[in-house]
Amino acid sequence: MRGGMIDAGAAVEYENPMDVLDFDAMRAAPVSGDPFTHILVPCFVKPAVLPSVVADLPVMRARGSFPIGALALGPAARAMTAGLESETFRGIVAEKFGLDLAGAPLMTTLRGNSGEKDGQIHTDSSAKRVTILLYLNPSAGDAWSAKAGCLRLLRNDHDLEDYAVEVPPVDGTLLVFPNGPTTWHGHKTFVGSRYVLQMNYMTTSTKAKAEMRRHHLSAFVKRLTRAA
Repeated sequence: MRGGMIDAGAAVEYENPMDVLDFDAMRAAPVSGDPFTHILVPCFVKPAVLPSVVADLPVMRARGSFPIGALALGPAARAMTAGLESETFRGIVAEKFGLDLAGAPLMTTLRGNSGEKDGQIHTDSSAKRVTILLYLNPSAGDAWSAKAGCLRLLRNDHDLEDYAVEVPPVDGTLLVFPNGPTTWHGHKTFVGSRYVLQMNYMTTSTKAKAEMRRHHLSAFVKRLTRAA
């Protein structure tokens, strides 16, 4: 676990997702269409609980995204993940965007570092029906003051400065959007620790199944490499 993140005397073990995530704030969040359909929920991880969640995340030295099931999480982080993967969360997303997500497979990964090649303008794979990003970095300090690493929702596929929304990756902020051919996003280069939990409701296509297998294989190989 990430030692030293909070005062041990103040640590509390959270196990109920309702104690960790603010589902009421998510239900109340307006759906925006600029530059594409999305919802943004600041402090979706409740502020009183965020230090415990951050402390319960594993130290991640490698780049890349790791399947959440392959990682050792503390109780607050496990409760957070359980809430994201719950039917309550799925139901809110489905209602917000008018989608039928019943039976849609889930892919949940955690990324702990950003490198020089990350943040380039892109849309997500067509195998991903909905993208969910939950940012788990404290806002204290000046790490994000230059706006490097702040996700931008873009109006086109070539200009990082032509954005409608900029999302600092801090304080349990939640971003959800249905994937599509014009859901362009990216961020300025940031090198360093940048924790983001990404979850996707996938299609049932062969491509989606292959992508989920690829993530699990990649995590396995990285574990072997570190062990060597």
